[in-house]
Amino acid sequence: MKAVLYSGPQDLKVIDVPTPKEGVKEILIRVHSCATCGTDAKIYNHGHPRLKPPQIIGHEIAGEIVSVGSDVKGYSIGDRVQVIAAIPCGACWLCLAGRMTICGNQLSMGYQFPGGFAEFMVIPDEVIRVNGVNKIPANVSYDEAAVTEPLACVLNAQRILNVQKGDTVLVMGAGPIGCLHVRVARALGAAKVFLADINGGRLEMSAKVVKPDAAFDMSKVKLEEEILKVTDGHGPSIIITAAPAAKAQEQAISMVAPGGKISFFGGLPKDAPFINCDANIVHYKEVTLYGANGSSPQQNLDALNMIASGDVKVADLITHKVKLDDVQSAIDAVLSGEAIKVVVNP
Repeated sequence: MKAVLYSGPQDLKVIDVPTPKEGVKEILIRVHSCATCGTDAKIYNHGHPRLKPPQIIGHEIAGEIVSVGSDVKGYSIGDRVQVIAAIPCGACWLCLAGRMTICGNQLSMGYQFPGGFAEFMVIPDEVIRVNGVNKIPANVSYDEAAVTEPLACVLNAQRILNVQKGDTVLVMGAGPIGCLHVRVARALGAAKVFLADINGGRLEMSAKVVKPDAAFDMSKVKLEEEILKVTDGHGPSIIITAAPAAKAQEQAISMVAPGGKISFFGGLPKDAPFINCDANIVHYKEVTLYGANGSSPQQNLDALNMIASGDVKVADLITHKVKLDDVQSAIDAVLSGEAIKVVVNP
């Protein structure tokens, strides 16, 4: 079969490898769609401490079951399925406490296990035993199902924040994750949702699709001033930093409404993880800072159901589709910001 092998920074090649065979506790799928994300681009440029090359990457996966191990129950040849990316162990104290997203034993598709940038992929027992294989509803395409995993990550963050009716939400970062945050905040009942980005072209492209109540080009306006004008002088009740930028996190602290909540959704570079935090703002305004990391198997199922119900549209976020041979163009589109969501169709 054809597969995309990552052998180190900026070393990504489409090669022929033996088609894998599932074990008795595993499932073999034909991959129909594997979406790309910013993490794929980071891996391409810099590698990842949890990924030891060479490895087949790709972790936003949807496909069709072609073979089922003899010990696997509940799945059949021909089933259309979506596969989780982050794999909790299901047995540690955090998993047992319902905190699977921060499992200390977490593994990942495309990291410790071969991923979805390939014609076929084995779903390991580690995924199956934590209910990480979801059957795709008939009205959801493979491409849409591939967006389930990032949507689940967004859903995790907004559930932690408890976004609800009446909230005013500012999303900082107009990439695919920022677009999903706008959509989910609306689905959860937020009264107003705003979008901001330093890249005016990306902001314009995304705003045309997700239609926030207002969009702010941070290269042209002072966001701290503009956001007060549209929030009755209070600031947003919730700010989500959907960009890996320290300045965005610092700005969020300065802009949030009294009693407001901030999600540090985008992680910072490992060599520069610190920010300047005005602790007095946090103290006197009773601001709450939240982290958000990945998604659980249940959140993947919930996200897939949100797509199926129409509560969150994702089809119009897929701006580029490429074949496996053109995976480099998918990575380039992510790096350049010219795409919202790119899907690879092996």
